Amino acid sequence: AESPECCNKILTRLDTVHNDMVEIKPKKELTIFSKPLPSDNTAVLMGFPGSGLVGTIALQYMVEQLEFELIGTMTSKFFPPLAMMNKGVINDPVRIYIKNDVAAIVADIPIHPMICYEIANGLLDWLAPFKPKEVLTIAGIITNEPEKRVFGVATTADALKRIQEHTQILPIGSISGIASSILTECRIRGIPGYGLLGETINAPDPRSSAATIQVLNKMYNLGLDVQPLIEQAVEIEQSMQKMKGCVVASASTPQTMITPRPGWAEQDPQAW
Repeated sequence: AESPECCNKILTRLDTVHNDMVEIKPKKELTIFSKPLPSDNTAVLMGFPGSGLVGTIALQYMVEQLEFELIGTMTSKFFPPLAMMNKGVINDPVRIYIKNDVAAIVADIPIHPMICYEIANGLLDWLAPFKPKEVLTIAGIITNEPEKRVFGVATTADALKRIQEHTQILPIGSISGIASSILTECRIRGIPGYGLLGETINAPDPRSSAATIQVLNKMYNLGLDVQPLIEQAVEIEQSMQKMKGCVVASASTPQTMITPRPGWAEQDPQAW
């Protein structure tokens, strides 16, 4: 049998292990490395990849054209293992920019529906101490219509007044993805929140992004020229038409079938 002294040592060690385990804190689901936002009157704009890449294209264009300052980035165990490159240099997957009283959060990576709550909650936890004036998300809504209208939603009836002259208010329906989670968090926390939904197709759509920027111009007096985005849209549309034409032509090209004997069929690979 073990002596009382030996048992006491074992119990002491177990207590130490238990205390160490209690002190271990779960890893944060979202880690943000950033300078603080400059004031409590900052509007925070967010664009994550989604239908038509409307939000990502719009805000990346805005920060580049207006020379916003890059002040931070964020990472999470939930982010997919993906990094975009520009001229051989790796980009942070999610970037935070600032200029005057407008901040922008621009993402290159899609947020899976299963983690939208965690990411939205982490973002708003970080933003709350800075007391942002408002949060605005930009996303796409697929209609396959050529008009490129911008639909608007807000977290309260009072907030809706700010965008009703610049957008078409959605009378009923639902939105999904990270934009919906962010707006829900804003509503719960009493932060004015807005959603701009650019009418788009299921392909990169700079034309829809240009339409949402026109709304931002009116809301924040940005004075941002969207003509370069329209030119990008024309190039993409022409490329898609060319690809479509090639697919149709390939599908309609007659193929010669060789039948060397009954029940056999062959094709010359060179004819493909």
